[in-house]
Amino acid sequence: MATSVRRTTLTLPTAPVGPDNPLPVLRPLDEVHRVDDRVRATLPSDMARQVAHAPLRSVLPVRLRDGYGRDRAPATLDAIVLENDRLRATVLPGLGGRVHSLIHKATGDSADTELLYRNPVLQPADFALNGAWFSGGIEWNIGATGHTTLSCAPLHAARVPAPDAADGGAMVRLWEWERLRDLPFQVDLWLPADSAFLYVGVRIRNPHHLPAPVYWWSNIAVPEDEHTRVLAPADDAWHFGYARTLSRVPVPEWDGADRTYPLRGAYPADYFYEVPDGTRRWIASLDAGGSGLVQTSTDLLRGRKLFVWGAGPGGRRWQQWLTEPGTGGYAEIQAGLARTQLEHIPLEAGEEFAWLEAYGPLTADPAAVHGTDWATARRETETRLEAALPRAAVDAAYAAWRPYADAEPAEQLATGSGWGALEAERGGFQLPGTPFDPGTLGEEQEPWRRLLRTGALPDWEPGASQADPGASLVAPAWRDLLEAAPSTAGAEYHLGVAQWHAGDRAQAERSWERSLRCAETPWALRCLAVADTASGHPARAADRLLRAVQLLLASGAVPPQEGDPVFEADPVLEADPVLEAAGAGQGPGAGAGTGQGAEAAGAPTAVSLAAPPVAAAADPVALEAAEAALGREAIVALLAADRADDARAVLDALRPAIRARGRFRLLRAQVLLAQGDALAARAVFDEGFEVCDLREGDEALSDTWYAIVERLVTGTDEPPTEEARAQARTEHPLPGRYEFRMRPT
Repeated sequence: MATSVRRTTLTLPTAPVGPDNPLPVLRPLDEVHRVDDRVRATLPSDMARQVAHAPLRSVLPVRLRDGYGRDRAPATLDAIVLENDRLRATVLPGLGGRVHSLIHKATGDSADTELLYRNPVLQPADFALNGAWFSGGIEWNIGATGHTTLSCAPLHAARVPAPDAADGGAMVRLWEWERLRDLPFQVDLWLPADSAFLYVGVRIRNPHHLPAPVYWWSNIAVPEDEHTRVLAPADDAWHFGYARTLSRVPVPEWDGADRTYPLRGAYPADYFYEVPDGTRRWIASLDAGGSGLVQTSTDLLRGRKLFVWGAGPGGRRWQQWLTEPGTGGYAEIQAGLARTQLEHIPLEAGEEFAWLEAYGPLTADPAAVHGTDWATARRETETRLEAALPRAAVDAAYAAWRPYADAEPAEQLATGSGWGALEAERGGFQLPGTPFDPGTLGEEQEPWRRLLRTGALPDWEPGASQADPGASLVAPAWRDLLEAAPSTAGAEYHLGVAQWHAGDRAQAERSWERSLRCAETPWALRCLAVADTASGHPARAADRLLRAVQLLLASGAVPPQEGDPVFEADPVLEADPVLEAAGAGQGPGAGAGTGQGAEAAGAPTAVSLAAPPVAAAADPVALEAAEAALGREAIVALLAADRADDARAVLDALRPAIRARGRFRLLRAQVLLAQGDALAARAVFDEGFEVCDLREGDEALSDTWYAIVERLVTGTDEPPTEEARAQARTEHPLPGRYEFRMRPT
């Protein structure tokens, strides 16, 4: 059959991604894939230079996506299918362009074979740089170290002519504007009529006047069992574990085990293969019979990696967390522009990176593949790859694709965000092959388009801004426009975010103070609270966040429900409300950077959450997202300021749906422990809860559990002895449902 491209739908049990977090990400990026200067000094000079080159400090201007849960229901997803006689690829344009499935079609009496790990559910978890991510398939990671912020975001997609267009061939083009580095990129997928390999042409362009740091790793989830072996053309690898060390180790044997078998290690780990210059770039995952998937590419995509979850309880728990019971495990084989994922590569102004990848089935002699001679296993695999898809054929396919990389879309198949259209208008960029249509501009982009065209950012409107201040833009060009714009509460707030992102913290605080003088809002108060925390003023930060929560709860104007706390009757909440003066020249709203406010007064503060109702009602979904985000930060800040009673008051003030979330159940246990009630804190764990947005590498569950049981064993809040620690761990082992630790302890 001739290659076909068609639109269809796919139904999967899905936990919706939910609303974005409205609070700008001002704190340093919590990224586990990072090494310190001591480790960097031990690396080869070129690797050390690229590890130190422009590491990401924040995901701004992208917002966090933490509004998902774990309740799944069947959902219909848009999909695009590419198919020929030998392969069928299913792509999800609304979810980062993920290749959800790659089927090697049956011949004769054989059955169709799924080459990828295909997750039977769509369950977001906190693994992407900005939160929501899901496992399975092939993903396209661009931007910075980690899973892309586009993991659960829509991409533009279109049908375009393929290199074999004369014979009716067509490609599926995916493209978007990557916002962390402000770079447009495209992914072209096509199946030549007689090919058993899916070809993928990738291009990243830098349309700016300055160099830009680039990161790319294609991430392929493959099925895993005790017989799975991953092979690559290398005798050494760089091992990275969650203890944040990077060291060179031999392949395949290291530390008493053959690490090319994913289940022969206890803990999650990365192995970045040291592929010699001039060697063909490839990586394969083969089963007990010597069959599986192989990925190869042109030489620009130099890196190859194996990620394993390991056979220990933490890695197994994470695998279960990401799918449904009864689903097999997976490993990840990956290909990237650098040797490791800790590196970023400069792309010069006006230049581009482009390469071609190929994905397909491979069968090799299982005796050789699984033999004890690593060189023989590699040689057998590479020989079979050369027979199935010669290296010269990949280079020829790349050369044939290059003239078509600029081909204009023939038929739109899916629509991405409007951010690319906004940036194209601002910069006057001409990007053949990847049009960013002004028709894609939407509500999020409209205020910024008006700033671009009129020089003024529309001020916040009553109602909508009570639940969401709007997305911020932080690139230098937008910061310049904000600095010249008329001063309003919204403009000063967004200017402060851009200044903070640029490292100008003093100016950022002044901008947020001016925003408060224009109008007292939770958003400027929260930003100033982050600044207070960063400058070592935790009590003032807690005060500001209390006031921010007060304002937000007032804006909701939600009638009390049965069982809700009655704030006016709470003795803690009826204490002196010094924050009432915030934004009016008194108290912490006006005193940032001046040493004024509750902390300067030297007295802890308890605050009433009572506030007058407001006239306009905000969007209820957005309001709940804002209440959860601000409430969480306020509780954490109050605990850090040793104000457990006030933290409990805030927790009790949140709506029941928020208090029932696993994240807030964990916070309740922490609050109860801080109040000295370890038994009640333990009861929260015994009742059971799930922290839906638990971050990769986060050990808050185990840390809180052990803090509780140590208190139960010692009966005091004094630091426990080593003997008491050991006793607590023996008598109160961490329940398996809370075991997510990814490193030796």
